[in-house]
Amino acid sequence: MGGDNAPSVEVEGAVVAAREFGIPITLVGDTERLRQELGKHNVQGLDILLHHASEVVGMHDAASDAVRRKKDSSVRVAFELLKNGAADAVVSAGNSGATMAAGMFVLKRLKGIDRPAIAQIFPTLRGKTLVLDVGGNVDCKPIHLVQFAIMGEVYARHVMGVEQPRVGLLSNGEEDSKGNELTRETNSILKNISFDYIGYVEGRDIFNGVVDVVVCDGFVGNVVLKLSEGLAEAVGKMLKDEIKQSFLSKLGYLFSRKAFSNFKKKVDYAEYGGAPLLGINGVAMICHGGSNVKAIKNAIVFANDYVRKGVNQRLAEKLETEFTMYMQQGNVRESVAG
Repeated sequence: MGGDNAPSVEVEGAVVAAREFGIPITLVGDTERLRQELGKHNVQGLDILLHHASEVVGMHDAASDAVRRKKDSSVRVAFELLKNGAADAVVSAGNSGATMAAGMFVLKRLKGIDRPAIAQIFPTLRGKTLVLDVGGNVDCKPIHLVQFAIMGEVYARHVMGVEQPRVGLLSNGEEDSKGNELTRETNSILKNISFDYIGYVEGRDIFNGVVDVVVCDGFVGNVVLKLSEGLAEAVGKMLKDEIKQSFLSKLGYLFSRKAFSNFKKKVDYAEYGGAPLLGINGVAMICHGGSNVKAIKNAIVFANDYVRKGVNQRLAEKLETEFTMYMQQGNVRESVAG
């Protein structure tokens, strides 16, 4: 049970998901604390189980080391339950690095994937854009970004329903001369792969909706994610302050309240629940450390839907065949090695 407001938010979010959607839940953590939190809610008739875990990986713990050392940590125990068939998915608002490390350590990676990636959906002027990686891998090689691009393209096609996803590589300009050594080498490789790769895109293109998938390393992606969250929050507060300035502003708000409500919903990260961890042999959702009840509930609902539709199995099958095909066409490993 990780996260800034654990375990109260996670427990309440789980209770809401179980009550509203009938989703069976197993809460993993200190069972005494979990019982205390459950006692605050009406859980009669809900399919909620408790599984004890005596340790927690903190937000400041070194992820990989902590996962190996803390064998009874809630995140590792949760993935062990998934591996053994006692759970179908893991949802965590704790240390994202630990969630990723535990997923790789316990479930292993999909064939052909060196680094799993955290993928996040962003609202745009034209719908949605998938950005990956948004925090899983701060130091990447070109081969890793190529793998992210392939996973993102497959995910956009088979999960988001985009018939022919347009894939872009995040850089500081659209010209081939822009970027750094990592992006320039990745760009040259992706040009030889047979999906709709449009080349470099800039940060503004994420929200313009000109591409369906944006690829970057986890350092840049996490900065983009946190910047967008902060900007949405700041814009919302600025609008509130301006509305309070005059009677006419308040009157105008009354007529525009529905539009403001729709805007707030569109940019609220809680609406999207969490970010799927792509590239491991199982379903895992990584939630924001400051997730509220709605975010936890939506992450559980999304994970349940993900499992019910067999999305990860389809993703694994497509990756196994298409990744091999793409790698052969692009001579990716040879290009990286050479």
